[in-house]
Amino acid sequence: MSVSDSIQQKLTKALAPQRLEVKDESHLHAGHASAPAGGESHFRLLIVSDAFEGLSRVARQRLVNGLLSEELAGPVHALAMKTQTPAEAAA
Repeated sequence: MSVSDSIQQKLTKALAPQRLEVKDESHLHAGHASAPAGGESHFRLLIVSDAFEGLSRVARQRLVNGLLSEELAGPVHALAMKTQTPAEAAA
């Protein structure tokens, strides 16, 4: 299973998002020491979920980082994320 698929699967199972975008941006870092050949090291996420209701931005990021701790300890070097509730996404 690809890293992207693993991220998508874990976030879908844990957060039941209304919207989830997982973008591999590794190609933007090609040639950098932290960018291994083959990609799947730099990702950008957009997650819209009721699970973020009442959580601060930092708490939301900690939640996502905890869910993806395996990936962050291994192949993922950088993870940018935008986390929103459905009401925030609609505004």
